[in-house]
Amino acid sequence: MTRFEPNLRIPGPTSLPPSVREAGGRQMINHRGPEFAAMLGRIQDGMKPYFGTTSDIAIVSSAGTGGLEAAVVNVLSPGDRVLGVSIGAFGDRFAKIAEVYGASVDRMNAEWGWAADPAELQERLPAAEYRAVLLTHNETSTGVMNPIPALAAAIRATAPEALILVDSVSGLGAVPFEMDAWGCDVVVTGSQKAWMSAPGLAMIAASERGWAAMETARMPRFYFDLRKHRESARNGETPWTPAIAVVYQVDEGLRLMAAEGPAGIFARHEACAAATQAGLEALGFSLFADPAHRSRTVTAAHIPDGLDWKAFNGEVKRRGVVVAGGQGKLAGTVFRVGHLGSVILDEILGTIATLEEALVASGRPVEVGAAVAAAQRAAVAAERGATARA
Repeated sequence: MTRFEPNLRIPGPTSLPPSVREAGGRQMINHRGPEFAAMLGRIQDGMKPYFGTTSDIAIVSSAGTGGLEAAVVNVLSPGDRVLGVSIGAFGDRFAKIAEVYGASVDRMNAEWGWAADPAELQERLPAAEYRAVLLTHNETSTGVMNPIPALAAAIRATAPEALILVDSVSGLGAVPFEMDAWGCDVVVTGSQKAWMSAPGLAMIAASERGWAAMETARMPRFYFDLRKHRESARNGETPWTPAIAVVYQVDEGLRLMAAEGPAGIFARHEACAAATQAGLEALGFSLFADPAHRSRTVTAAHIPDGLDWKAFNGEVKRRGVVVAGGQGKLAGTVFRVGHLGSVILDEILGTIATLEEALVASGRPVEVGAAVAAAQRAAVAAERGATARA
């Protein structure tokens, strides 16, 4: 009997390509042996172009939140003044981690649905001598992608000594990122997002300034001590037993990504984002995020008045599509569609068609076929734009 495979359209974990799923089922190997050393080296080298760095990358067995904790505890000391720039639930979490470890955290909060304003950030920075600024690259709770180049430039211009820590758990690998060129000091991503793998690995890159800061930082760290990871990696190892099955998957995912190439990956994500957003709007959904900063990996849409979300979502699931509800204060008011990782346009068109069917079943007025056509047109236009820029 063929097992039913749903169209998983949540912001993560993302669907696994067949070869990645098979890789995770391989027999275990000696994580202190040459085969693992070669694999670890391939992963670190393969990820550097997506981080946009020549610096070292630590591969830590944890969720993305563990990577954010590692970013905080490795470069900061209790009492350090930190500015947490939040545009949603995950920005709030990043700031909370720093607070828990004793940092003195000031907050700059954008209204949910909007990106952080570089001009406002530049105005805030002279108010205190900040040791670090916390930024979220892609906020999955709101479907907003922050303008990291402009935000980092504002920090460098106004507070050049401040460390820039970036949560790119759901952005890196799907969109261009230039850590070195933009002057970011610590950048975090996670295996279950654009890297097309199961949850279980956080990948963390640090600039030379970031690595130097680790020598004087005084927040407690043991498992998450990135200096230990850097030292062990020189011998082709991790300091602690790694999630080997996920390492297999990331290695295979990077092989697939190398075959497609960064330009193709970025264009595919741009096309799928454009198709999702155009399709949802054609169905009558109002998108939550500011149009100027909509994410290319997840789209949030308002649940319209009069639509029974529980019943509607049940219809969508029954038809084989899984979308995500709202997080935090947006629970019950928005839903989210993920379009990252191995996503292809046909999966997005199928999602839009399924949402259309569920709307019809719910008695909502819909012009049948119009949304899929709008999604296709938007994807074609986005692909042309990406090709022209490349």
